Amino acid sequence: MVGNVASVMAELEAEDFYLLSGLEQGMRFSEWVNLEKLPDYADMTEEETKYRLDRCADRELVERKTMQYEGYRLTFEGYDCLALRTFSERGTIDGVGASLGVGKESDVYEVQSYQPMALKYHREGYTGFRKVDKEREYTADRHHVSWFYTARKAAEREHEVLADLYPDVSVPRPVDQNRHAILMAKFEGVELARASFPPAQVTGVCDLVLREMRDAYHAGYVHADMSQHNVAVAESGITVFDWPQAVPTDHENADELLERDVENVVSFFQRKYPGEMPDEVDYRALAKTIRTGDGEFGSVTKFGEDA
Repeated sequence: MVGNVASVMAELEAEDFYLLSGLEQGMRFSEWVNLEKLPDYADMTEEETKYRLDRCADRELVERKTMQYEGYRLTFEGYDCLALRTFSERGTIDGVGASLGVGKESDVYEVQSYQPMALKYHREGYTGFRKVDKEREYTADRHHVSWFYTARKAAEREHEVLADLYPDVSVPRPVDQNRHAILMAKFEGVELARASFPPAQVTGVCDLVLREMRDAYHAGYVHADMSQHNVAVAESGITVFDWPQAVPTDHENADELLERDVENVVSFFQRKYPGEMPDEVDYRALAKTIRTGDGEFGSVTKFGEDA
């Protein structure tokens, strides 16, 4: 788990950020930046560079490796510091609070600002590089991809999709983006996987999720990773989040990915509420109606074996 760097920020000096920025620049060309080249990247003397490396290493913002040369690279905490500093300079963040959620590919924190917000750090590529590199559209055409490039592109992609979908689709409202981080409005609700509904509401909630998928499709996107873990349910409605892997509807695999999303969502409700959902659902026909139907598709119950 990557630590929250909010408490470290107050200890850092301007020259520490010069060092971190220098490493960021150097990592565009190599995973480990040669110590001999780092003074040029950071625009510092050799002595100052080594002093700042020690300070940042003590705070776990950089790490060292000895190979044919002495190399250094940013940790995710170091990259977090660079993003936080930019948000602070822009005036979009006053402080970072408690964790709101930790996943395999992102960390989300509560943010102190002019209104309730959430800060999402993308973590793609740091531990599961090969899997992410092969599957994600934004890295598919690159032979050599660093983890911080992968995470930054994921954040850029998600921010772009949210900006295109909001407010026509119930997604988090995007506020700002820098490097691998996205600032968005904090939304209400609990994860669909942890929610429980009375029998009379089960198919209605399932239909709500499917309608958001329909609206997203007609706005130009397929989520491509829909599950009970990226839908929040509140009294006011639902919110669909985590969009970095979304593909445009003209993507060659869009129809296949939509069918998979539909099956993931509906099969979750079937497993959790077997008495309230149809035993068998024609996922392909339901996905086709979402793609091509005008207005309401009706209800998931129309696509059951007894319909």
